[in-house]
Amino acid sequence: MNIANDILHNKFLWVPFFTWLAIQVFKVLFDSIREKKLNLKRLFGAGGMPSSHTAIVMAITVMVGKEAGFGSFAFAACLVFSLIVMYDAAGVRRAAGEQASVLNKIMETPGLTGLEVQKRLMEALGHTPTQVFVGAIIGIIVGAFF
Repeated sequence: MNIANDILHNKFLWVPFFTWLAIQVFKVLFDSIREKKLNLKRLFGAGGMPSSHTAIVMAITVMVGKEAGFGSFAFAACLVFSLIVMYDAAGVRRAAGEQASVLNKIMETPGLTGLEVQKRLMEALGHTPTQVFVGAIIGIIVGAFF
């Protein structure tokens, strides 16, 4: 039963999870106020301000740095993975979202294609650099606090 107890008391698991949850709930509330309708799908959706993925990885990175030392291999590994996540969020995933937007417009143009649209492609996949930066700041603050 030590495994269950270890998991229940693992701050490296729960702090990032609740950080993600808080950010996603914020996005739902913010979008609900802005669009004047509740969209609970937003809770598990990607994109938007701030980047919850970035906040999670930066919180873990700072927590590991505090625990293992900022000169440790564990901190270095976390930081490298955090930078990859942030690059992916603002680069690859953002580009995929922009391509989805263009493809959706092409598919909706009458007579342009002979394809029947079954469903729209998801456009909000990535983040702007500002959204990633704000997520990183939140993650650093959360990691430093816990």
